[in-house]
Amino acid sequence: MSYSLQLYTLRNAIQEDLPGTIRKVAEIGFTQVEPYNFVATAQELGAALRENGLSAPSGHAPLLSQDQDQIFAAAKELGITTVIEPYIPAERWQSAEDVRATAALLNEAAKKGAKYGIRVGYHNHQWELESIIEGRTALEYFADLLDPELVLEVDTYWVAVGGQDPMDILGKLGNRVKFIHIKDGPLTTDTKAQLPAGQGKVAVLDVIAAAASLEVGVVEFDDYSGDIFEGINESLSFLMASGEGIKA
Repeated sequence: MSYSLQLYTLRNAIQEDLPGTIRKVAEIGFTQVEPYNFVATAQELGAALRENGLSAPSGHAPLLSQDQDQIFAAAKELGITTVIEPYIPAERWQSAEDVRATAALLNEAAKKGAKYGIRVGYHNHQWELESIIEGRTALEYFADLLDPELVLEVDTYWVAVGGQDPMDILGKLGNRVKFIHIKDGPLTTDTKAQLPAGQGKVAVLDVIAAAASLEVGVVEFDDYSGDIFEGINESLSFLMASGEGIKA
């Protein structure tokens, strides 16, 4: 298992200076990143990644609302092998019918992705855990409707905000979970209150250990009240110190 950084964390810095921001990420010690909405920036981002020796095993893109062929082509250019749908709004997680429809759309996207040699995944927020369908969380219900090749990226912070135990959910979702988002804080929807890993209410190391088939742990802040580069540095330092040299 290795660590990556979700570049959405640095969206403001990236808008001002993409190459310089990627250089800082490498200087902090990351060797992997998870780009977001990467179609528009693929050429500039790809050059910055190559220049700094970074790879992007996964990336976020709105597969269910934008051109999938463009997304998969850009992913292939960047070396991204798993494209993850990052956001489906809360109202589409309230009924079994809607969840089944979403699963069917992602299954179709995965078939298209396979033609490019790219795997498809899904990333949750809190509402997939707050909604209960047929006695289970909507996320669990959804997972059972996905074709075997689809994977999950479990945002463990939003699982807890949604009222569920991340370790329990990871156990129930099993080997489908190949990525997790690692973040910490007071377990509220106040994103500016999020904290570096190890400084909040999430049992970060226990959560990581509960993901039995984890490929990459992705550090992310949705927002942060301090210096964001210091925040990601503190998160990575905590993870590396606890992981006895696990590759970043």
